[in-house]
Amino acid sequence: QVQLVESGGGLVQAGGSLRLSCAASENRFSINRMGWYRQAPGKQREFVATMAIGGTTNYVDSVKDRFTISRDNAKNTVYLQMNSLKPEDTAVYYCNAYQSPLHNYWGQGTQVTVSS
Repeated sequence: QVQLVESGGGLVQAGGSLRLSCAASENRFSINRMGWYRQAPGKQREFVATMAIGGTTNYVDSVKDRFTISRDNAKNTVYLQMNSLKPEDTAVYYCNAYQSPLHNYWGQGTQVTVSS
């Protein structure tokens, strides 16, 4: 069982920056892919960014060139640096750790609010 603890959410003005952190309880190398998803009020949870075990990254088009996913293997932590934030980025952001279809873990979520 992988435990994920997120931090770094908050309130920021449009154009500002935030960095989210997600600390995993297991060695990062046992997890095939880690990433971030978000859910805005009244909407379904959506993919934001992922990083595979080999370092390959993927981003949803709406955050490309603004968000950067990275990891610190020594700390078993994955980060999401969010720059040039927009009001439409407001959502609860969830960390995800994927090992297999039967081992797919989620954090508790952290709120990000961007004011206009």
